[in-house]
Amino acid sequence: MMTVQIVCVGKLKEAYWRDACNEYSKRLSAFCKFRIVETDEARVPENASPAQIDDALRQEGERILAQIPGGGRVVAMCIEGREQSSEALAAHFESLAVSGVSHVSFVIGGSWGLSAAVKKRSDLRLSMSPMTFPHQLARVMLCEQIYRAFQINAGGKYHK
Repeated sequence: MMTVQIVCVGKLKEAYWRDACNEYSKRLSAFCKFRIVETDEARVPENASPAQIDDALRQEGERILAQIPGGGRVVAMCIEGREQSSEALAAHFESLAVSGVSHVSFVIGGSWGLSAAVKKRSDLRLSMSPMTFPHQLARVMLCEQIYRAFQINAGGKYHK
């Protein structure tokens, strides 16, 4: 059974975001070993300099990379990534499974994005949309899309 994890910077503060992620986590348990790993967000002053932002990204990147097992595939969620349909994501999962990949990590960065090191480690860069979403909503949307991909591959009725 494939292990799928979302490694993200920061915690979900509102219960409704946690409840939504927990619901998808429960649904995904039928298809994969699923978990969400939260890493600490680096503290950055209000009027941060570019050097301070780079240092925060480096710190967050190190924490993210420490959560990714060797040999696993990494999907970085970033603005410059390519957009992909739900069907294409499902096909990507199917391709990974056929290739014998047993672990996939999706990565959502903090408010400043992802470090260059995390992007370099990624096997695929995805963007949800040209629009900007709060990180909490992006996490729920990613959980839903992972669930949808597994449903598509299983021939489930969820995806219409």
